[in-house]
Order: sequence, then structure tokens, then C-alpha cells
Amino acid sequence: MKNLQNHVAIVTGASKGIGKAIARALAERGATVVLAARSQGDLESVAGEFHRDGLAALAYPTDVTLQEHVQQLVDRTIHDYGRIDILVNNAGMGVFKNVEEMEVSEFDAMWNVNMRGVFLVTKAVLPHMIQARYGAIVNISSLAGKNSVKGGAGYAATKWALRGFASSLMLEVRDRNIRVIIVFPGSVDTNFSSMNLRGDKITQPQDVAEAVVFAVTAPQRTMISEIDLRPTNPK
Repeated sequence: MKNLQNHVAIVTGASKGIGKAIARALAERGATVVLAARSQGDLESVAGEFHRDGLAALAYPTDVTLQEHVQQLVDRTIHDYGRIDILVNNAGMGVFKNVEEMEVSEFDAMWNVNMRGVFLVTKAVLPHMIQARYGAIVNISSLAGKNSVKGGAGYAATKWALRGFASSLMLEVRDRNIRVIIVFPGSVDTNFSSMNLRGDKITQPQDVAEAVVFAVTAPQRTMISEIDLRPTNPK
């Protein structure tokens, strides 16, 4: 089903895991996908894989914590395609330690990627969506953004903050026909952290991707603000 034809999507953290799966799902529905992540080699490998499958994708190496990188990403997308219809804020990192053991540099790194990066990319994309009076901003959070996690104080704090950012942003832009969506995956079968459960009973990256597609292809009159995803029975 190609119901995102003529749409342009930026996906951050698109070189692996959930980001790669989201990018593929959007491209399979007909969107042109701009793949953003720090690793140029990994991005180009993903883009090549997509091209071999007949999917439209471009690799734009980007560090979302750097304002100049983010602005270049958005400027190049507008120059090449003239529009940005979907933004998926997926880039993220997690350090799972008790507070007494966590380094200040680790705490700062999580905030820089998980919140500063989201703010910078969203702020750069918004003027184009506002001008078009159309768009969807999808934020990939975590169930740690709703629940306390032992050893996850720093990470959970960034994801609780992301929920506050996204829900407030929604109220700011909904009158411009811009939808703001936040997805809260629980355990997903990826290499994101050693705490992740693994196996075929665990939610897969493509399951998260299908939830994103469901939200962005809903009738324009409807906004699916929040989606929780967790394994049905992980045992």
C-alpha cells in the first residue's frame, strides 16, 4: 500500500534498529526518506540497501546535537525536495547506571541527544510545516518516559521530559494542521542496551515502525497523540 507518495520524511537515528525500520516502513508506503545519523558509512549502507529494493532514500550524515548540522540537514532536504511532511525524532541514547555511579558526562550526553537534539531538529523543521499548514512530528520515547526504572534515572528523566515537550508542542501547532505524536515502546529486540529483552516474543523494530505508519496515515482530521507498545507475553 503506497499511501505516502509525494511525502518527504526525515528520520533521525536511521542507521540501525528502530530508526532503520521506521525509515523502511515509510519508504515502502511511497515516501522519500532522508536518513540522518552520525555514521556516514552505516547510513550509506542503509541507503544502498533501500535503493536495491526500489525505495527512495538519501543519506545525510547528521549529529543532532549540533545546530549547524541540523540546519544543514533541513536546508538540504528543502533544497532537494521542497518540503518536509514527516519528522521522526528517533535518535537517542541510554546509559543505565545508579545515580551514584553515573558520570556527569554520561548524564549530559543523554540530555544532549534525547532532548536537545529533538528540540533542534523540531525547531528547524517547524517553519516549513507551518508554512505548508501540514505535517506530522513523531517522537520515539520509551515506556521509561512513563514509569520509574531502577538504574535508569538519567535516561528516564530525558524521556519524561520528551513527553512534556511533545504534548506541549501539540497544543502549540495543532491549529496549523500539524500533528504531534509520541510513541512509547517497552522492550524491543535491539542492541540499544543490555537491559533489553531479546527474542521473537519481544516487540520487534518493525512493530514500532508499523505503529508510526498507522499514526501518520490516519485521516488528517484525527491525531493519535500517544501510543504505548509492549510485548504481549514476553515469557
